Amino acid sequence: MLNLENLCTEVQQIARTAGAFLRDERRKFDRGRVEEKSAHNYVSYVDKESERRLIEQLSALLPGSGFIAEEGTGSLAGEEYCWLVDPLDGTSNYIHNIAPYCVSIALRNREELLLGVVYEVCRDECFYAWKGSKAYLNGEEIHVSDIAVLDKAFIALGFPYDSDRYRPVALKLVDRLYGFAGGTRLMGAAAAELCYVACGRFEARIEAYLGPWDVAAGGLILMQAGGKLTDFSGGDTWPSAEQVVASNGAIHETILGLL
Repeated sequence: MLNLENLCTEVQQIARTAGAFLRDERRKFDRGRVEEKSAHNYVSYVDKESERRLIEQLSALLPGSGFIAEEGTGSLAGEEYCWLVDPLDGTSNYIHNIAPYCVSIALRNREELLLGVVYEVCRDECFYAWKGSKAYLNGEEIHVSDIAVLDKAFIALGFPYDSDRYRPVALKLVDRLYGFAGGTRLMGAAAAELCYVACGRFEARIEAYLGPWDVAAGGLILMQAGGKLTDFSGGDTWPSAEQVVASNGAIHETILGLL
């Protein structure tokens, strides 16, 4: 039986160490070593080295576990436990030296998420939770906001790389939110933004066509902070990251109505 609280403490340190690596590398970052995986979807040598280090440390922490990681390091072959790792969420932000960008680490078994840690490098903020716990930011308990009306709501949008498929949804959301919501933002780091919903900075966050590593840790943290996640129809497929509506719960039905 895993001691999830102790394990979460260890993962926080691993995430902070990875964040320190990202911070140090940013000071000498070479944009000439950036690759384009698909249209406007970038990966750098920093992503790859950060992931290699994370896989090595998490493998030592929980031997025999599997991995689902953004850059393909590690593997999953039916192991009881699986780490979902994004070594640098917000790569485009990182390349252009703007906030936010973060390290995201989640652990799940075959049935459910067990713990999540998101370390946002620029603000030195470590968000974390484990199954049955509260949600925390740098040791302090956090909770979602109670705002329930659209014209008071601060809403984060994500525009995925698959612009052809998502364009109709994006245009609809801009049309229905601009001038009606309290505010909208495009920040470019899904894991961090889910945590911003968890601590009440946003009331909701909407995107599709992400990877499971983008939403696993932040999603668990948000749920433990009292929030809600569904797909665009209100279903429970959000862990696949094909469609993710994350909210404080109070405004969730309103957001689904927009979609």
